[in-house]
Amino acid sequence: DMARALKKETNRHALATGLWASEIHEAMLLASMIEDPKQVTEDQMDRWTEQFYSWDLCDQVCSNLYRKLPNYLSKALEYSYRSEEFVKRCGFALMVQYTVHDKKGSDAWCVQFLQRIEEEAYDERNFVRKAVNWALRQIGKRNLFLHPLALACAERILKQNTPSARWIARNALSELHDEKIIARLR
Repeated sequence: DMARALKKETNRHALATGLWASEIHEAMLLASMIEDPKQVTEDQMDRWTEQFYSWDLCDQVCSNLYRKLPNYLSKALEYSYRSEEFVKRCGFALMVQYTVHDKKGSDAWCVQFLQRIEEEAYDERNFVRKAVNWALRQIGKRNLFLHPLALACAERILKQNTPSARWIARNALSELHDEKIIARLR
């Protein structure tokens, strides 16, 4: 696997920076796989995030790299307030990364994320609303404490009565009421 081999390079930060600068989609994805999290600055994170132009680039960078950075939770909240479609998506994708991968992390972060989810459920842009929905569903599936909080959040979102909010809420409620999910949580 190319990424595994390139991670052994002595200056993989320079290599990742060069790959990213190429603006070739696959090279940018590879950059996120080999970049050294210890060398990523906040400025670099902001620059890369502002260059997102597709959902898969956003989601892969969040999964491959950003979730390993010490400041990614504050960035999740910060980016969720931004207006650019893929920057905002990044905020919610980082919320998903925390919810799914940091099982020992505090549920207080997820409660805070639910507030942002509710506040941004109006956004009609496809890649934002899908990320908002994704974060809501993942929080609801994290544990028995968060499940009813996510359901209540979805019910409040439904009452916003915008097309995006209705879609987000109905989709999340359908999944979170699934008996298999409830059984797994128990």
